[in-house]
Amino acid sequence: MLFYVFLTLAIIAAAYEIYLTAVSNMHMLQLNTYRNTEQAAWMKNKPGKYLPNCLLALYGLTFVFFGNSVLYALAILFSLLLIPVNKYYSKPKKKFVVTARVKRMFVTEGVLTALIVAGGVVICVFCPQKYVFLLLVESLAFYPMLTMLSNLINRPLEKSINRWYVNDAKRMLAEASGLEVIGITGSYGKTSVKFYLNTIMSAFYDVLVTPESFNTPMGVVKTIRTSLKKTDRYFLCEMGARHVGDIKELTDIVHPRHGVITSIGEQHLETFHTVENIIHTKFELADALPPDGLLFLNGDSENIRNNLPDRQFVTYGIGAGNDYYASDVVVTERGTEFTVNVASTGESVRFSTKLLGEAGVINVTGAIAVANNFGIPLDKMKLPVRRIEPVPHRLQLINRGAVTIIDDAYNSNPAGCRAALNALAMCGGHKILLTPGMVELGIEQDRLNKAFGSQAAGVCDHIILVGEKQTRPIAEGALEAGFDEKKLFIASNLTEAMNFAMAVKTDARKFILLENDLPDNY
Repeated sequence: MLFYVFLTLAIIAAAYEIYLTAVSNMHMLQLNTYRNTEQAAWMKNKPGKYLPNCLLALYGLTFVFFGNSVLYALAILFSLLLIPVNKYYSKPKKKFVVTARVKRMFVTEGVLTALIVAGGVVICVFCPQKYVFLLLVESLAFYPMLTMLSNLINRPLEKSINRWYVNDAKRMLAEASGLEVIGITGSYGKTSVKFYLNTIMSAFYDVLVTPESFNTPMGVVKTIRTSLKKTDRYFLCEMGARHVGDIKELTDIVHPRHGVITSIGEQHLETFHTVENIIHTKFELADALPPDGLLFLNGDSENIRNNLPDRQFVTYGIGAGNDYYASDVVVTERGTEFTVNVASTGESVRFSTKLLGEAGVINVTGAIAVANNFGIPLDKMKLPVRRIEPVPHRLQLINRGAVTIIDDAYNSNPAGCRAALNALAMCGGHKILLTPGMVELGIEQDRLNKAFGSQAAGVCDHIILVGEKQTRPIAEGALEAGFDEKKLFIASNLTEAMNFAMAVKTDARKFILLENDLPDNY
């Protein structure tokens, strides 16, 4: 009787564990853009998350072959109840979205689970009962693989469904007479330029814009199918990329007439592998434009400047060699003032914005250059530019009494980190950097994080690092650059780091730069 009690409890615990495992792994697969290769790489880099699964498999083998029924039932029950507590109860930073695709995968996963259960029933009939435990435990131990198997099984169906959605979006764009598509890409700054340009142009025209960071093929397709109106004059389409060919895939869908390349730098090196691949991919946008289309380039980006295309283009930036360039930049805790100059006409107009630092000025100047070429006079843009709000988590100023938080949590690339430190350097109070470092930089990650630490040493009064292993190169770079070890603190999590930053004693105004926030799959 006791045996069956433990068996029932173990099955209930197993069902609960299966549910938690399915949700957790499906969330990670979603963050890894439904690519099994990236999911497998993530699992390989997170052995600690799957150590309980390995222990569970060992439990099953050990107690099935060497223990009595009560002992192995207790062991299995203990491990089943312990795993959920340790593994899955952490609040995600990016919400798990149960899309139609996820629902279809859950159905496939459920069918596979049912087949495993059916196998257990067969074993119950024809084999000793202890082998039921073996099937239960071993299936549970390797259950994370079931998510990738479900993804593989569903792939032909998903491709077919996506193809229908893409063709429907293409049809809608073809029927939208008078709509001009402006593609916007870059290693960093693309989301900011998109929102700044939307703020300016929507004051004069009907504008469709991809929301938030909707910059993947299906994100763009969803925007078109759900939000495109007959009155829309411009479509500002953000284009993201993590692999060579990603931008071309997007241009083949929307066929942009004009394009903006905001920057090219070291980002997603884990998947791009080389900066040359990044350059080639970003310029896929330029290759897709018609001969009479307008191409806008950030002339301050070295990788853009050294790879100018063989076609007509307009440059923008702070450097005086650009077609549109900002000058006389003045930064305060309330924002930034600057002058935009047009090299071809000699026109100059003074602007003010709530944005902080030169990076914001470059992006706004880019938006002004685009809008001006589409017929909006510079002096008519003064009010829309003043209305521009910082994009959340991108050098966003948050004032809390005597503390100003500079929220740059969405930044995770070397150039963006340098720009954020430059913005922090312009602030006149006590400067604190709080960061977990940069990721997705492949074999260059440690070197670039070390350089980040070295630059931070020359700017910051305190450096607070989140996570010892991830941030070790930053600490090394800072200390080698002469930073006071007593002013460097390593926290185990963001809450501890923020509490330490808020507790720092100073008579000056405190500026806390939140630089990057690791996603849930890190």
